[in-house]
Amino acid sequence: MVKSLYSKEVFEHFKHPRNLGKIKNPDAVGEAGNLLCGDVMRIYLKIKNNRIVDVKGEVLGCLVAIANTSMLTTMVKGKTLKEALKIRKEDLIKKLGGPEKVPPFKLHCSILALDALHEAIYNYLKQRKLPIPKELKERHLAIQKTLKIIEQRHKEFIEFEKNLFDESTQKIH
Repeated sequence: MVKSLYSKEVFEHFKHPRNLGKIKNPDAVGEAGNLLCGDVMRIYLKIKNNRIVDVKGEVLGCLVAIANTSMLTTMVKGKTLKEALKIRKEDLIKKLGGPEKVPPFKLHCSILALDALHEAIYNYLKQRKLPIPKELKERHLAIQKTLKIIEQRHKEFIEFEKNLFDESTQKIH
């Protein structure tokens, strides 16, 4: 029998993800991405009385990215914003079976799910002119820097492809 790299929890949340999709008229949306693997996650929140009453996520990513986003949504639903901000990457990984069941080269997926959540909370607080914790401000700046680099690389890649296409069509004529 072949030993799996992933836990039954990872497979369960991958095969039967919870809370995936969009929320109509969300109170907040957060997005995060990774330069190396290209994964992108978006988290949508509905918030009432400082409590997350609904959460959904969209994922463009691998098995672990989908499982992490699904698990995170189940962990934050019903929590206050302050409680949700206390969830750490290690908490999420533990819920998915522990670090021995999430390969080291996939741990960044846990950070992405949390980054998207943090961005949603940051955006919610900023839109309502509420105090933003210092750590959340710092994390926001790092996430935004990464997203800008991803966007720039994507534009460069599109331009590169366009030039290749133009060159190949010129050779045909």
